[in-house]
Amino acid sequence: MHAEISFIGLFLEASVLVKLVMLTLLGLSIVSWAVIIQRRKMLNMAKIKSARFEDTFWSGVDLNRLYKELTARGDSNTGLEAMFVAGFKEYSRLIKVNSKSPDAVMDGTSRAMRVSLSREMEKLENNLPLLATIGSTSPYIGLFGTVWGIMNSFIALGAVENATLAMVAPGIAEALIATAMGLFAAIPAVIGYNRFVTQVEKLEIAYANFMEEFSNILQRQAYSDKEAV
Repeated sequence: MHAEISFIGLFLEASVLVKLVMLTLLGLSIVSWAVIIQRRKMLNMAKIKSARFEDTFWSGVDLNRLYKELTARGDSNTGLEAMFVAGFKEYSRLIKVNSKSPDAVMDGTSRAMRVSLSREMEKLENNLPLLATIGSTSPYIGLFGTVWGIMNSFIALGAVENATLAMVAPGIAEALIATAMGLFAAIPAVIGYNRFVTQVEKLEIAYANFMEEFSNILQRQAYSDKEAV
């Protein structure tokens, strides 16, 4: 004997509440995949731009010329570019008024770069909590639909004198679809979240390392300017 399973048929025969649960899970799955695609594209681009900028920065390019090229773009700088612009801009401003106090210059420069780092990390982590929420709640939403559907099936079964498995099986099958949909929504969200968190952590380490290295370069320049004065 063969029993064909039709998702549409099971959905149409389900109770109103179970249908709402299924539609909710379908919506969460669509949102999850949209976030996964968008985050993957953004993080890959951030990784590429970071590598390109580091190659340019360590190629021996004049920092003043690099700063002018980046500022000419307006607000399109992201990642290491934004941190470099923020740090160099603050350094240039402070060195004019505090050329005899390199420590004060570097304190202000470091603060500017830390603020820029915080903003860049906020951009990279955007929507990741949403993925975590979908991944953690979807199975429970599906389980709620399943429990509700099975409960209704057994209540209906209790009103029948000669109950058989064939009578309750369709109702249970309809209910179990909700659990399957919950897992369908949760698994990609959890995998995507874990992967993206790892990528964000690697980028944060790369950003922090660049900030320290750039600070050392500016610090040496600040003390050189002090001795020249």
